[in-house]
This record gives sequence, structure tokens and C-alpha cells, in this order.
Amino acid sequence: MEKIKSATLKDIPEILAFIKALAVYEKLESEVVVTEDLLLKYLFGASPFAEVIFYEIDSKKVGFALYFMNFSTFLGLPGIHLEDLFVLPKYRGRGIGKKLLCYLANLTVEKGYGRLEWSVLDWNKPSIDFYRSIGAVPMNEWTAQRLTGNSLKVLANIFSK
Repeated sequence: MEKIKSATLKDIPEILAFIKALAVYEKLESEVVVTEDLLLKYLFGASPFAEVIFYEIDSKKVGFALYFMNFSTFLGLPGIHLEDLFVLPKYRGRGIGKKLLCYLANLTVEKGYGRLEWSVLDWNKPSIDFYRSIGAVPMNEWTAQRLTGNSLKVLANIFSK
């Protein structure tokens, strides 16, 4: 039996395992510092910041998606940002990623939100090809920007002075 289900507290070890597997696939494992305690606090605490869904086959978790709400000032509507989508290698090619995206698209529409968006690494041709096949449009005119670690602290320190 196949189904999509929302993650619960007891799924924290598996959420972490999927995050680590995704990091290996993306060649970013050295950047993973998340812990089960952080997932507990930020996914299942008093004010959850994100949600996780799993794709299960016969009660085995074979795919996951982590997403959170955002807001478009131009649309004046909330949206969903898909942070991570990952299907275990053994289960790829079965439409599981598409089913997870369909679920999130349906959730976006049901809630009256304006868009579903995500990022993809520019070298990840299989994923890019898949996203084009479902009608996703690249935002070539936009580049992602990020502050973390010391750069974030330096800028924050300027504000606090």
C-alpha cells in the first residue's frame, strides 16, 4: 500500500536520515549540522517553522518533502516553499517525487495560496529535466543570496550598535 503522510514526533530520526541522505546526494554532507533536538524544537515545537511529509510503500518511508509557508508581496498571497524533496535511489523512476509535488500543489490550491516554489542545484540535470516536464519555470533572472555563520553575525552586529 502506498500513501503520503505527515511526519510526527516519532519520525524525527527518519527525517534526520533523509536530510543526511539528501546532503550526500547533493555533495553537501559537510554542511549538515542539524540534530534531532533541533528538529524537535523547530518542526514540532510551540511554533513549528516547517512541515514534513513522507511517501510510504508498505509502511516503509521511501521519499520525503520538507516545506514551509512564505508570502508573496506581489501576489498578496501566501505560498509554499519546498525546501527539500528526496526519494531514496532504489525507488526513483516510480513517480514518487511527482506524487509528492502533486500533493503540495493540491495543498497550495486548496488553501488558496498563490504559488509553490523551490530551488534546485544547477548541476542536478535529472531533477531539472523532471521539473521542466511538469511545467515548472526557471527563474533565471533571480539568484539566491544567503547569509550564514560569521557573515550573518557581522551584519547583525552592525544593527545592534
